[in-house]
Amino acid sequence: MQAEVDGKIIQLSEAGWLENLNEWSVDLAHAIAKNEKVELTDEHWDIINEARDFFQETGKVCEPRAFSKIMKKKYGKDRSDSKYIYSLFPYGLIKSANKIGGLPRPKGCS
Repeated sequence: MQAEVDGKIIQLSEAGWLENLNEWSVDLAHAIAKNEKVELTDEHWDIINEARDFFQETGKVCEPRAFSKIMKKKYGKDRSDSKYIYSLFPYGLIKSANKIGGLPRPKGCS
């Protein structure tokens, strides 16, 4: 699978995950989001940026329960539970938000 961004072909896995994490960009995030049937808003970007920040600080993808705690601390109860995240990303944090954010595919995630 591939995505074209600014005339450049970016390689994605069969499931749409970024092959080379260094190629991630905001424009690529929009292309992946389109494949995921997600129209990105500021609320989506809050989640994507928090997930990317966690990955950059720890070198690993944040688990949903721990991620909810991070979101609750920064954005409050209404913007932290799994119901809220699924309302923005129909396939959830791991399968959708992390994919759009250019993060690695967690083990066991298709």
